Amino acid sequence: MAFLSVRQVRKRFGTNDVLRGVDLEVEAHEVVCLIGASGSGKSTLLRCLNLLETVDDGVIELDGVEITDPQAAVDAVRRDVGIVFQAYNLFPHLSVLDNVALAPRKVRGTPRRDAERAGTELLGRFGLTDKADAHPDALSGGQQQRVALVRALAMRPRVLLLDEVTSALDPLLVGEVLEAVRDLKREGLTIVMATHEMSFAREVADHVVFLDDGLVVESGPAEEVLTTPSDPRTAAFLARSLRTGEKRSGFGTIAG
Repeated sequence: MAFLSVRQVRKRFGTNDVLRGVDLEVEAHEVVCLIGASGSGKSTLLRCLNLLETVDDGVIELDGVEITDPQAAVDAVRRDVGIVFQAYNLFPHLSVLDNVALAPRKVRGTPRRDAERAGTELLGRFGLTDKADAHPDALSGGQQQRVALVRALAMRPRVLLLDEVTSALDPLLVGEVLEAVRDLKREGLTIVMATHEMSFAREVADHVVFLDDGLVVESGPAEEVLTTPSDPRTAAFLARSLRTGEKRSGFGTIAG
């Protein structure tokens, strides 16, 4: 049984079927990248995995336990399944260290001294030691996104969900956030991420899943899906991504 299992998950907003029977399996320590056009259901799927959205039908299991059971402890699930959005959502009135230490103190009951010590160590791992006393508005976008990653990691999640964490950044700042994700992969964290960075997906992902119109159209090893897709819809999406990527610097293309 997969560590994280999604079976026939459906989600509707009004008359709009956003997820129309999604199946997904993620093994422990894997990185799975969700790709697809805006509106394909990637963000909604991530929000369902974190129980920020209630599924209308289907089952999600984490390590053999159904987290979509109406009796599931939502707060406990969110402790195990962290999520980082493209908007940093940092508390502007708190220092960087206070942002990082707040959830462990309030949710896990970690003593302040211990939470701050662990937060300081995490900030150091991501090159942010000198920003501990700064407030978010004094940081660059890339630094704020790294703080958002650190804040999620401070809760010691078993799975980390990343929702287009580079899309709000200037292209020059994308690299530092992607390097942080590389570090997390090297440490063996289980990650599910939605991304438009195709070269990065090929480099870091164990598997790539292409969604279109609320359905999984194709999934498989990253190199296979991104270089020799079997479905024409995947091929068409990648061709569009390549044309868009040619106008950008950094990791915007699937070549290289």
